[in-house]
This record gives sequence, C-alpha cells and structure tokens, in this order.
Amino acid sequence: MTNTFNPHQTLIEQLDLMIRARYPLLYIVAVEEEPVEEVLLSVAVQSQPERQVLLWDIVRGWEDNGADKGSVMGALHRIRKTDPQENSLFVLRDLHFILKNPQSDRNAPVIRELKNLTKELKRSRKTLILTSHTLEVPAELSEEVTVIDFPLPNAQEIDYLINILVKPENLNVSGLAREQLVKACQGLSRARIARVLAKALAAKQQVNETDIDGVLGEKKQAIRQTGILDFFTVQESLKNVGGLENLKQWVRMRQDAFTEEARRYGIPNPKGILLVGIQGTGKSLSAKTIAHEWRLPLLRLDTGRLFGGIVGESESRVRQMIQISEAIAPCVLWIDEIDKAFGNIGAGVDGDSGTSRRVFGTLITWMQEKTSPVFIVATANNVQILPAELLRKGRFDEIFFLNLPTEAERKDIFKVHLQPLRPSRLRDFDLARLARQAKNFSGAEIEQVIIDAMHRAYGTLVNGQRRDFTTEDIVRAIEETVPLAAIAREQIEALKHWAAQAGARTASNDSKLVEELKHFTTQKGIGPLEVD
Repeated sequence: MTNTFNPHQTLIEQLDLMIRARYPLLYIVAVEEEPVEEVLLSVAVQSQPERQVLLWDIVRGWEDNGADKGSVMGALHRIRKTDPQENSLFVLRDLHFILKNPQSDRNAPVIRELKNLTKELKRSRKTLILTSHTLEVPAELSEEVTVIDFPLPNAQEIDYLINILVKPENLNVSGLAREQLVKACQGLSRARIARVLAKALAAKQQVNETDIDGVLGEKKQAIRQTGILDFFTVQESLKNVGGLENLKQWVRMRQDAFTEEARRYGIPNPKGILLVGIQGTGKSLSAKTIAHEWRLPLLRLDTGRLFGGIVGESESRVRQMIQISEAIAPCVLWIDEIDKAFGNIGAGVDGDSGTSRRVFGTLITWMQEKTSPVFIVATANNVQILPAELLRKGRFDEIFFLNLPTEAERKDIFKVHLQPLRPSRLRDFDLARLARQAKNFSGAEIEQVIIDAMHRAYGTLVNGQRRDFTTEDIVRAIEETVPLAAIAREQIEALKHWAAQAGARTASNDSKLVEELKHFTTQKGIGPLEVD
C-alpha cells in the first residue's frame, strides 16, 4: 500500500534543524529503539549533503565494523578521530547506566570525554546522539545536552499503522468500530500494536470489532509493567454514588466537554478537580464514576511509585507517566492521596536531596501548561499539608470538599448498597431509620455495617436454615461501630476551616454545611487563601 503520510515528519524537521545548527549532543528518550533509528536514517537521507548514520552499543560495538565492543571510551575515541568535516550522526545506545552514576571511578572519564567532545563537535559537521528508554542527565552535562522525547504513536499514526500492517481484505472494521480500535491502541508502543494485530490475524485471519477487548487487555498489561500507573475498566456510574449532588451536577454539565464540538464552541479542555475529605467519604468512587460518566479511560497513579531509590529515577518516572497519559488522552488521571507524596514539601526539609520537590515541580508545571485532554482527579485526606503552589488557580478547575453525608444522603447510600444485594427485598428495609441511626457515618462505614449485618444473619440458624439479614441486624452493627468521625473530630473541623478559607465548593447539597462554612469565613482573621 502506497501512502505518503509520514507520522514523524515534524520530528524529522526538528532534528534536521538542530543538526544543521550544530547542536553537539542530543539525547532521545524513547520506549522503542527501531522507530528512533528509522527517523534518524530519514534525517540523514534528507540532509544536504546526505549524512551517514553510525550505530554503536556496548555488546556489539560499531555496526559497520564491530569495533569497540565493551568500550565506551573506544567508541568516543572514534568519534573524536573522525574528520570534523565528515557529515555523520554517531548514535550511542543505552549509556544511561553510566550517566546515572557519573562520580564513580570507572564512569568519570566517560563524562569528562563527553564534555570534551561537545566542545569539539560544535565546530564540526558531526553530531553525537544518545538513545535510551530512560533519561539520565548528570549535572556535568546539563548545559550541553538537548533532550528530545520520542512520543508514543498518536491516533493519526495508529490509523496509519493499522493500514500498513493489515491488508485491506483482512481489515473488517470501519466507522465507529475503527475509531474505537484506534482509541484502544492509544498508549501502546508500535511494537505492541503490531503484536496484538498479528495475534488477531493468526487467530482468525482478520481484524474486526471483537479485537478491541484484546487491545485493551494488552494496554492494561503494558501500563501495569510501567510500575507507575494502573489502567482501570470502570463499572461504577453516578448511580452508584449516594449524595454528592453538587459534584454530580458539575460532572454531568461537563460530560461533552472533551468533544470537538466543545472545541469549536471555544470551551477549553477541563483541567481537573481536587477532592478533599476524610477517609470513606467517596473520593475514590467519585474518580471512577467521572471516567465512566464521560466514557473515558481511567489511569490511577499511586504517587508512592513515582519515587525510586536510584538518583534520577523519580524524575524519569514522572516523565514516563506524563508521556503515557498524553498518549492515551482523552483520559482521566486519578492521583490518589496526593497529600502523602507532596505534603509538607514547602517546609524547607529535603530529606531526599530535593527529589520530591523536583518531581512536584515537574508535575505542577505540566498541570498548568498541558494542552492534551488529560483530566486530573486528585484526592487528599490531609489537604492542609499540601503546598500552596498546588492549589493556585490554573492547576484545578475546582476544589470540592466532601463532608460526612447528611441524613438524606445516608438514606441514598443505604439504598445504593442494598439495591444490588437484595433487589426484591429493598422495601423491607427501613432506610429512614437506618439513616438516622448512622449519624456521622461515612459512606465506607455504611457499606461495612451492611456487610457486618450480613455476617451476623448468615451465622444464625433458624430451624436449621440460614436466615436473611434485616434492618435490625444493620442497626445492631451500627451500634457496635465507632465511626471515624468520633475519633477525628478535630481533623474534620480543621478541614471545614480549610474549605472555608480556600473557597472550596461543597460536594453535597447541604445547606447546613454551607452556612457553617460561611460562619467560618466571617470569623476574625479568616478569609480566602492568597497563594502565588
């Protein structure tokens, strides 16, 4: 099939410009090696005059003659000895293992020679290019290196790849199904896309709509292997959430905000929301239901996984997280318990040599400047310890405070949990009584007392038969449970004060809470937070 479309043309032009401008040292970060080298060959062929591409790795040495196996210094020596007027691209693969530990006795000479070379290459027609799946730039080279991220394929390139990899007679997918297949492939490398299509062809000699689930399965595996993100298949809808009417209304109002029609109307992509409240008030469930309501994939970031034990690894992980999220976009990125990772980061204590602050800086800069449709849902229990930079305008579209459910909301929550368990007996339960009895219980605690009641009934035999659970069993479970609110009163009051100061919106349609927050704002010395 003949196709003049080149998915990497912009990158080719960018690299060509840098090479002609005599950038001495380029560092290309990519999860795949072959597409990078294909791009470099294209750059070389399109150059005037044409350039040669010389490839080296530590195991096989130079590809043209096999020299300098196992010797980085030998490879650098060849670059130095080559005629300065020779139009050449020297590509060294996977030097990150040296760059991440520049101070060792073995690696220090390599760093020194790289610095020497960059001075000489500025006055020559030679360019040194490092390629790796991860970014490691020692401070000694930070001013000399130009970093280029090689992106995962976007929707246009994926569509192109499908046409190239699958013969027309074997491609039985079109229209909406074709669009869904392309979206399912977003976030996968070119090699993984090729594998999953080859698997479909091997199984049934065609690619059709049934292969979308297989692609999603491959995506889950690929994202899980990063060790940073989890890919969720969401089942929960807003119907699974009791209460939180203000938050639900906000979400429903924006359910078409990621469409092309919204762009033409002039509406920018929504940035995200911060959900604040004590444990069990529905923050995590809300993140899941937003993705379901908007029909978007959900990625969950465990912030603890961002921090690696090796110097520079954390910064590389946050870059990888951003790359994957943008490749899959439009999507929802759920940053769970963000306060655990970045709490007290502005307190002036850098116990990890500033790694947390650097990772945090990269994250909030991306949150502020991103143009890709990645909607962030961040959750926090102890929001008071979060740095003010995270809360400034532009990071989030809105901050919602999730209080303990009101009596009406508790009734809804009992109904939400009992409906799927006993749909035919729902009317047998006194929901109003349960809601009154469970005062100060969170949604998670309500779910747990229902489970406790079921265990109580299941363990009781009546005439040799297990009896079903009743309102009385649930009431007994409530009476035996001490809710978190009874222990965490000070934390809840502090959160209310914070919500009033920060101008956070209440997730619930709770007039009593609104008045309470207004009361906080009128107290002497309390007003809206001022942050830079």
